[in-house]
Amino acid sequence: MTQVNDPAPNPHATAEEVKAAFDDPKLANVLYHDWEAGTYDEKWSISYDERCISYATDVFNAVAGEDGQPYPTAMELGSGTGFFLLNLMQGGVIKKGSVTDLSPGMVQVALRNAENLGLDVDGRVADAERIPYEDNSFDLVVGHAVLHHIPDVRAAFAEVLRVLKPGGRFVFAGEPTKVGDFYARKLGQITWYLTTNLTKLPVLNGWRRPQEELDESSRAAALEAVVDIHTFDPSDLESMARGAGAQDVRAVTEEFAAALAGWPIRTFEAAVPQEKLTLRWRLFAYRLWLRLSALDKKLLAKVLPRELFYNVMITGTKRP
Repeated sequence: MTQVNDPAPNPHATAEEVKAAFDDPKLANVLYHDWEAGTYDEKWSISYDERCISYATDVFNAVAGEDGQPYPTAMELGSGTGFFLLNLMQGGVIKKGSVTDLSPGMVQVALRNAENLGLDVDGRVADAERIPYEDNSFDLVVGHAVLHHIPDVRAAFAEVLRVLKPGGRFVFAGEPTKVGDFYARKLGQITWYLTTNLTKLPVLNGWRRPQEELDESSRAAALEAVVDIHTFDPSDLESMARGAGAQDVRAVTEEFAAALAGWPIRTFEAAVPQEKLTLRWRLFAYRLWLRLSALDKKLLAKVLPRELFYNVMITGTKRP
């Protein structure tokens, strides 16, 4: 579980590096995700227990079905801390895995998570447009919330198809739609403004994070706007995959009601001291998300256009 000839993480970027990153999306991705690596799982409520195992396998099966499982080998593109791949492995979808990310810090954390879970995983620092694996290496390539960070998505699809074995499958999930990203960001901005200003009131001052932490979060949010390059129309995303040579391409969307509630909740949680977020609160937020996700799947997905939902996921295969 060691990296070979890969760069070291850089979690403390200089002001000059940050300034340069605003004109270089790949550098921005490295700096932002190295910065976030140590706290990313906590920030996004990522775990490696039944809660996230069920989520990952449900998302995967919703777009790709259960045929072909378990896949002998799989790679996660833009793995972050390993959330998607490691939970799919625990869920029996994948046997052996490889994590890749442009951020050395994220690869380091993903490998540590895999080791702690006792999973058979290796890892490399990798540019999605030049994946450092041989042709026909994997039975499956997966990714979660990664395509919108990649400058040339079609080139990334072509690379994914190159490293897949003939007949192999790719599954990408957690990508923002054009409409969904618009309302999610607006809700987040409104929630951040209200929370950080209302907690200036003496009666609510105990709910206010130290100003230097709020300032750091604001700087991170500014850099996040640089690393989030794309939003997707589901049909356009399907066309990109087909244009790269994929077949059996299919996009599915999810989360409308769940996103309308989820984004304000996550923003509120980021704006207040963590000790204020009791177990009771976390259970409330999680159960609300479950109920609204069920509403999305059982009712709203049947009556609303897929373009309105926040997340799009896509699958396809390499020609045999």
